[in-house]
Amino acid sequence: MNEEKKTLEENGVALQHPDYKNEIAAILRSNLAPAKLCERMGDYHENDIAAALELLEREERVRLYKLLPDDLLARVLEYADRKAEFLGELSVRRQAEILQRFDTDEMADYLRGVDKNQRALLIDLMEDDTRRELAFASAFDEDEIGSQMTADFISIPQGLTVRQAMRALVDQAENCDNLSTIYVLEKDGVLGGAIDLKDLIRARESTPLEDIVMASYPYVYAGETVDECIERIRGYSEDSIPVLDEKNRMRGVLTAQKIGELAGDALEDDYAKLGGLTAEEDLQEPVLQSVRKRLPWLIALLGLGLVVSSVVGMFEAVVASVALVVCFQSLVLDMAGNVGTQSLAVTIRVLMDDSVEPRQKLRLIGKEARIGFTNGAILGLMAFIAIGGYLFLLKGQGLLMSFSVSACTGIALLLSMVISSLAGTVIPMFFKKIHVDPAVASGPLITTINDLVAVVSYYGLAWLLLIRVLQI
Repeated sequence: MNEEKKTLEENGVALQHPDYKNEIAAILRSNLAPAKLCERMGDYHENDIAAALELLEREERVRLYKLLPDDLLARVLEYADRKAEFLGELSVRRQAEILQRFDTDEMADYLRGVDKNQRALLIDLMEDDTRRELAFASAFDEDEIGSQMTADFISIPQGLTVRQAMRALVDQAENCDNLSTIYVLEKDGVLGGAIDLKDLIRARESTPLEDIVMASYPYVYAGETVDECIERIRGYSEDSIPVLDEKNRMRGVLTAQKIGELAGDALEDDYAKLGGLTAEEDLQEPVLQSVRKRLPWLIALLGLGLVVSSVVGMFEAVVASVALVVCFQSLVLDMAGNVGTQSLAVTIRVLMDDSVEPRQKLRLIGKEARIGFTNGAILGLMAFIAIGGYLFLLKGQGLLMSFSVSACTGIALLLSMVISSLAGTVIPMFFKKIHVDPAVASGPLITTINDLVAVVSYYGLAWLLLIRVLQI
């Protein structure tokens, strides 16, 4: 394949991905008969048809809606970025038919955004089973697992034979997309275990069904929050995770795709907190709402910044006597902040794993301290040589003055980098210990604390070495 590609490129043949969305748009704008148009749409993936919707005018999209059967249109709209807008272009009855084919969580998300009267009308047009599933999912907040699950799964009652289980699978498969795992339910719908589809296919007719049921299988409760369980379940490679109610009855599943989305959202939220925000922002968010998110942290950091400034003021005598030390203050502060932020990122990543033991946390503290000391020693030595040489050779300072200032800078780098490494590790652990999200130990907070550490280290050493010892 690579040789063929190379030959084509050598012959001047450009290799390009097909532009399916423009192809689809062109087909829809042609004069083909409805039956032929519908047949041609079957040649394309639903995602490509959804992308083509973006290129069409409203009248052209309405024409497409009339062509596609409900199942296909539902799959297309699930891929669409402007899902709510496109659904709103359908009649209320057609909306209800399409929505019933969505996952329960997507159906609930759409209904939250429509007018109350229209929502009631849409729900009235749905089948009884769909209404019950929707009512259950809608009873949960957006950060709870129950609002994220889907009722699209295969289940069989306990006590069937292999042949009966296969028949039940075939009967349900037509209306289900998640076929890889079959869930075994005991009396009253209580989860009894799961069967891998491959194991069911391979099983002999005489094999007892219990022999291929996985009794030990991960599950979550509908009332759990995403933050409580996402780290526990995302390590599993299962295609879906069952969701149970408070009586251990199975009510739905979290698909692997949904788990990936939730894990990604959790990481984005943590990233936002590392930036000193209370939650993630997007381009559509109003300015005042973004201000409300950022301002509390900025006010807190302003207070800490004033503390740092007041500490600098305490060393006014040092600055007055040896004004040269001010030139290298930012070097020490910046390096301390960088080291602390690195340790913070590593620590939060470790703390995301709830299985980490106290002994491992102590090992992490020791490791980060050793890393900070090693890096600090190397950079401190480099700073001692470079700054001393710079002041002596280029600035005409005396040898004693030059290397005294560079010694203060080098030692301050070493001290501040060790302390900053410890701060970036211990502070998020403290937050975790008091049951506060460690991500709130954000980059700006750690950086400001490390500024304080660096200022005290640098000017304290300058006062001790240059003024008290050398009496410069």
